[in-house]
Amino acid sequence: MLVSWLKTLERIYEAITKPDKAFRLWLTTAPTDKFPLGILQKSLKVVTEPPDGLGQNIKNTYSRLSEDVFDGCTQHQFRPMVYVLSFFHAVIQERKKFGKIGWNVTYDFTASDYEISYKLISMYLNKAMESGEEEELPWDTLRYLIGEAMYGGRVTDDCDRRVMSSYLLEYMGGFIFDSNQRFFFAKTDFEYVIPGDDIKTSEQTMEFIEAIPLVTPPGVFGLHSNAEITYYSNAAKELWVNILQMATSDGGGAGGVNREDIILEIAEGIQAKTLPELYDEYNIRKSFDVPSPTQIVLL
Repeated sequence: MLVSWLKTLERIYEAITKPDKAFRLWLTTAPTDKFPLGILQKSLKVVTEPPDGLGQNIKNTYSRLSEDVFDGCTQHQFRPMVYVLSFFHAVIQERKKFGKIGWNVTYDFTASDYEISYKLISMYLNKAMESGEEEELPWDTLRYLIGEAMYGGRVTDDCDRRVMSSYLLEYMGGFIFDSNQRFFFAKTDFEYVIPGDDIKTSEQTMEFIEAIPLVTPPGVFGLHSNAEITYYSNAAKELWVNILQMATSDGGGAGGVNREDIILEIAEGIQAKTLPELYDEYNIRKSFDVPSPTQIVLL
């Protein structure tokens, strides 16, 4: 939506006196402080946010898939590979919450990237079945097309491109079908694995995803545990800033929160407190003949 046109929209909206009973005005917009309050106060607000947590992200991705998608490819490798792709899609989405530790540049990976990628996998599997070949899938080609063309087409930073390629090397290969050794995405407080052969329907897969813990430790993404500190610090700051922005800037009606009054009250409270006298560091230092290491640190 053009921000400069919002005032015109408000005038048009206010001029409507006898709308048809079936009339509805549906607007989609990114967050902006230029949005007219007149429209905002009379509207029903619907806010969508990306799911928080690896399991919820995978679940959100899987919810877009229908049985027709799986019916389009009858190869037994297709369901596990779609799950691997869903896990990969969720991981690169979740890395964004770690800020610069996750990605040097913030990228908008979309559902279309995911959709094109699983269609690509389906096409390769169907082609292999039609040709009657039992050869191994062209993993290098799949990794290149998904990591460099589909998702990688949005990646502009060389280091970020290396991270994405590393994930695909870890997740996509003939090893995910090894019957002698089970494949693990990670083993950090929980075993992140591909659904077994006994899980054959979308409903069973959704139940499998539900078992994933709500809180995902950074180790699952290959990050140090300290990365979580940055995430929670930024989340707390963002929450605090949003609370302050929602506070009214002037008097308003009874019971309203007045930002200036709160700030003034806090400032007066600080001034009213009796502060301790300053230390006479010079004389304190002179009172020690040879200060100990602890005394030097305290000074």
